[in-house]
Amino acid sequence: MSAAPTLPSPAPDPLRRVVDDEALARCAEEPIAVPGAIQPHGALLAVTEPDLAVVVASANAAAVLGTDPTGRTLADLLTPAEIDRLRAALAADLVEADPLRVAPAGTELDLVLSRSGDLLVTEWEPVAGAGQAGAAWHRRLPTVLQRLSAPTSLEGLTAVLAREVRALTGFDRVMVYRFDAEWNGEVVAEDRRADLEPFLGLHYPAGDIPAQARALYATNWMRLIPDATYTPVPLEPPLVPGTGRPLDLSGAVLRSVSPVHLEYLANMGVTASMSVSLIDRGKLWGLVACHGYSGAHRPSYADRTAAEFLGRTASLLLHTTVEAGERDRVVAVAQREAELVAAIGRTPRTPAAALVDGDLTALDLLPAAGAAVRLDGRLHLLGRTPPAERVAAVVPAVLRVGGATDRLTLALPGFEDLADDASGVLAVEVGGGRGDFLAWFRPETPREVSWGGDPHTSKVTDGRLSPRRSFARWTETVRGTARPWREHEVAAARALAGHLGEARLARAGEDDRLSAALQRTLLLEELPKVPGVALGARYRPSEADVVGGDWYDLVPLPSGRLAVVLGDVAGHGLTAASVTAQLRHALRAALLRDEGPAAALAELNRLVAALLPGEMATALVVQLDPAGGALALANAGHLPAVHAHDGAARLVTDGRGPALGLLDDADFPEVELRLDPGDRLLLYSDGLVERRDRPLPEGLEAVRATVAGLAGEPQEVVDGVVAALDPAGTDDVTVVGLARV
Repeated sequence: MSAAPTLPSPAPDPLRRVVDDEALARCAEEPIAVPGAIQPHGALLAVTEPDLAVVVASANAAAVLGTDPTGRTLADLLTPAEIDRLRAALAADLVEADPLRVAPAGTELDLVLSRSGDLLVTEWEPVAGAGQAGAAWHRRLPTVLQRLSAPTSLEGLTAVLAREVRALTGFDRVMVYRFDAEWNGEVVAEDRRADLEPFLGLHYPAGDIPAQARALYATNWMRLIPDATYTPVPLEPPLVPGTGRPLDLSGAVLRSVSPVHLEYLANMGVTASMSVSLIDRGKLWGLVACHGYSGAHRPSYADRTAAEFLGRTASLLLHTTVEAGERDRVVAVAQREAELVAAIGRTPRTPAAALVDGDLTALDLLPAAGAAVRLDGRLHLLGRTPPAERVAAVVPAVLRVGGATDRLTLALPGFEDLADDASGVLAVEVGGGRGDFLAWFRPETPREVSWGGDPHTSKVTDGRLSPRRSFARWTETVRGTARPWREHEVAAARALAGHLGEARLARAGEDDRLSAALQRTLLLEELPKVPGVALGARYRPSEADVVGGDWYDLVPLPSGRLAVVLGDVAGHGLTAASVTAQLRHALRAALLRDEGPAAALAELNRLVAALLPGEMATALVVQLDPAGGALALANAGHLPAVHAHDGAARLVTDGRGPALGLLDDADFPEVELRLDPGDRLLLYSDGLVERRDRPLPEGLEAVRATVAGLAGEPQEVVDGVVAALDPAGTDDVTVVGLARV
């Protein structure tokens, strides 16, 4: 049965809302980390160290172990050889020891270790009765990992993960469940028994997994409930002797789960459950949720460990896989940003005209229905926007809450009339303190959301929150929201506003502020931290101009390689700086395609020919694989790099093509080198070597000889070269060094 109400819903009864809130608060305070009980498919002993004396035991310990552990030590339960292995594990990393295979009273058990406060928690799980995927699946693990890493989309990655976890564990249904920003969940992948109703695409409200449960998922990757109808086994004594507190089972495999969760599973018809956490850069991203419907089901510890390994592997791939799907959109936005920056650079005294009247306008920068440009107190509207007076009101309000919203009418009062045109608003200030801004607007996008059951039907019984009983597909129409703003879109908007602010400073003639702003545009504020690579850089502007045509850049690439760029635009002053900014951003966009230095320079050359006729520049691009040391280099009319190796140094004269802008369609050769540990590569601009009283070849030889005689980190080499050659101040000087560590 499906219903389709329109949100926001009518106001609920206030008294019922108070009762519901109180029940939710009690649910959130449920002591799930200290339940005082375990699940019955194993036994738990908490012991002191180093004597290993039992102080807390589960009530079923005698039955599982074949002997009563009360008042005894683990040495009384295990053989001397088993005790030796246990003590060796305690002296090392407990995680690496799990599980220890032991056989007290002749029964094979998997012994799992963790610590809770000052106590060692030992959990004993019988080997017999566990489901086994068998050696055949584990022999396939390399193939499984290859399949897991092959997809270039999130849909492909999660589909492989669901399929392989189900093949490994034997559950009837395996879902990949993704959290949104408000902790609602969505099933984004599923592998199931053919006769089961599909759950793919269903949403589940945040209340299904309370915050404290999510906190445990973020620290414990694996959770198993072999029999959702189990009777909890109490711990004896219920309080740890000498503390007056219950034993914290946060890290325990056998920890008994919340009765509310068991009721939730029962309402879904689930008889066995397992979950593996998916964690992206330290934050809980989602879960691999496994359900059985045919009775109790307990995968072996080895199979559960393999499933956890797949989950951890997928977690590492999440970020790069999502980024890969975004790459084309990121590159397209970066390209449009570069073109708008170029237009601003060509008309620095009329930036509004560059953004409003050109073939490419501010509206074209991002996917949006409308845009607003306010510069020098004048407001220009493009496309579908609210009226001018409402734009003037809504933009400051959005800026006060961070500058971006995809639910304006739900997040901020007083703008209900703008849903059709501006449910989504992205606003950025243009520096200068005049209230100027850029803004983009997205209309309301009504969308149908299918839930696994009506999320509003959880009930309060006797003051306790009870989960909903129906999980039939329930659909509602969500209103007042727009397509969310992506990180790269926000970054592009801010970057464009930054360029406008810099153009305003140039036009105002504020030389000191101009110098700082343009340096932020042309140079990195700080060198990025790249694992496996040491970097050094030095930039010194010419004495004649505030800024010039030199620039350098360091761009981490999606493949894990690092691109290092050093370029020089012909000329000095504001014109050269403007062209430099355009080339830097355009080259970044080209490099993000990760097709190699030569391809990036060819694309940049075509842009110069098409958009910057008459301009000329040189550039040197290298791409380094930090892990293996492979280095690709392409040179567009620039001075040769210096490669120092084993106490010697040489000029890298290969891989040199024409300067940018000389030919409309030029090819650039690419040379491959190897940067071994201890090697140094130095890139530099002509300001380091050119002097009126010295031919260029002598200057290049001076650089080579100086680098050969220097040792130390790249920054030390860079500073040493500049100090030794003492270049004249008539031109910019830029030097970049890199090495593998």
